[in-house]
Amino acid sequence: MPGRASGAPLLVAQSLCLVRGGRELFRNLSLQLQAGQLWQVEGANGAGKTSLLRILAGLARYGFEGQVFRHAPLLYLGHQSAVKALLTPRENLAWHVSGEGRYDDAQIETALAGVGLCGYEDVPSHTLSAGQHRRVNLARLLLSNSPVWLLDEPFTAIDKSGVAELQSLLATHVGKGGAVVMTSHQALQVNCDVLFLNLGDGPGDRPGDGAYAGALA
Repeated sequence: MPGRASGAPLLVAQSLCLVRGGRELFRNLSLQLQAGQLWQVEGANGAGKTSLLRILAGLARYGFEGQVFRHAPLLYLGHQSAVKALLTPRENLAWHVSGEGRYDDAQIETALAGVGLCGYEDVPSHTLSAGQHRRVNLARLLLSNSPVWLLDEPFTAIDKSGVAELQSLLATHVGKGGAVVMTSHQALQVNCDVLFLNLGDGPGDRPGDGAYAGALA
């Protein structure tokens, strides 16, 4: 993990406010993400969970108020698998991580094997199941050197064994000084503390300032 000042946050969000379709999804939302933290963002569909992750990742440059300061490299995995059907898992993974560093074929194979895709490296991805598509995407975590992971519904389409493996990976990452902010509709069973941020029950819920002060203290 890249060095940083001791105790300095990896990511800071200040006074975020998001309005969509004339509805306020959240306001005055502030967060300091420290090394060794795992935040689970909760809320009903439409509460703004995906939008919040995209704001933190720097993928939503307009349509919100507030500031985000990123003090460490991050990896963002959206709720879509982002796997190209005509490419093989090997080709997909190599393409995804090409901008993050240089990885040889053995490292790519090891990462795919680590998510249960040994023997599927070179088949067209359109022949794979939805869960296998998700595993191709999650293999990026095994190659990532980014301290901050922003994960949008990473358990989608994953079977029980895959869920257990991913939860173990999350705990290992934060145990080594990384940090995670993730959305999920299911309770986590991880060997680390989990902090919660509840965005409410969806459009129209409009939680006030006090709701976030308690959740983010």
